Amino acid sequence: MTLSEVASMVGGEVFGDSSVVITGISGIKEARQGDITFVANPKYSSLMKTTSASAIITSYEVNNSSKPLVKTKDPSLAFARLVSLVGPNKVRHPQGVHPTAIVAEGVSLGEDVAIGPYTIIEKGVSIGDSTIIYGGCFIGHDVKIGKDTLIYPQVALRERVEIGDRVIIHSGTVIGSDGFGFATVQGVQEKIPQIGTVVIEDDVEIGANVTIDRARFNKTLIGKGTKIDNLVQIAHNVIVGEHSIIVAQAGISGSTVVGKRVILAGQAGIVGHITIGDGAVVAAQAGVTKSIPNSTKVSGYPAKPHEQAKRVNACLQRLPIAYNKIKELEEQVAKLRETIEELKNKSS
Repeated sequence: MTLSEVASMVGGEVFGDSSVVITGISGIKEARQGDITFVANPKYSSLMKTTSASAIITSYEVNNSSKPLVKTKDPSLAFARLVSLVGPNKVRHPQGVHPTAIVAEGVSLGEDVAIGPYTIIEKGVSIGDSTIIYGGCFIGHDVKIGKDTLIYPQVALRERVEIGDRVIIHSGTVIGSDGFGFATVQGVQEKIPQIGTVVIEDDVEIGANVTIDRARFNKTLIGKGTKIDNLVQIAHNVIVGEHSIIVAQAGISGSTVVGKRVILAGQAGIVGHITIGDGAVVAAQAGVTKSIPNSTKVSGYPAKPHEQAKRVNACLQRLPIAYNKIKELEEQVAKLRETIEELKNKSS
């Protein structure tokens, strides 16, 4: 297709030769002649000079390019749309109910539901239209799954969990396991029953090997549109607001409330019983020990406002220099004291 055709597909505007023929899609470093790529982050704009791509999708602010450009308001979204339209064929999902699947009597299956081999569906489960469950999954009793949901292999949904519409759950994830609750009685850890549930609202995506624990009483809640990366731990009674992002290896302790549009970066750790305000950003490896106001960025351990954390870190990096300077000053002070004592002795 020509570059002008690409522009019409993504709602962009061509700057340069609109007749350039596009034969492939690739990242800016890997692109070859005939490929189209994109630049959304200004820090990668220098790669526009070295890429072999024949054209670049970018924002209206970019002008320093010898390559033909397709300019859009949101280059990332435009490129994603192009990939979905002309990329490789979609994965061939299971169809129908596989004969090896074990489906209990009375299970409610909507139209066009697919269940892969060796999946177990317990009593009282209801599954909405066009939902796909791959092989090797376990769906516990009284689970409710909405329509157009996609569950990949080896996912376990424990009893009474509720999953909304258009949810994607990747392999190895466990939703509804017992919350980590114990009471010490005469030096012995006694298990506290976890009788609540987990509710996953619409349009949530959950990565591989994520664990979301059931509440002690009410529910652990993941708000609609939230995206969770791989290897995330969400403890019992946690509430995650709508359209938040939780990146790999983050951990949220029990009964914490995470607001709307929050970003928890990789390996962030959140203590229990606090609130992360709407629009807050927790930087990678930050350790949050107290509540965070709305629209605040924090980093470090213990987490503090990002600008303050940067100043503290800058001071820490200078500790070896400060240590050597103090040691030098101590030696000078010691010599001065010796000199003063010698002068006192002479004068006496």
